[in-house]
Amino acid sequence: MSQQVRDFKVNDLLKKHKFNEKEIAEMDDSQIEYFHWLYFEDSVYDYM
Repeated sequence: MSQQVRDFKVNDLLKKHKFNEKEIAEMDDSQIEYFHWLYFEDSVYDYM
């Protein structure tokens, strides 16, 4: 993941107040992608 994409996703997670900066600093790219997907991506199952 590029640094720009990582920064964008980190900022989104911080705005949601799901994690603090220390927790995010310890995460790797795959964890950040997962939590961003978990909190920000719509799924067809969300509408059922």
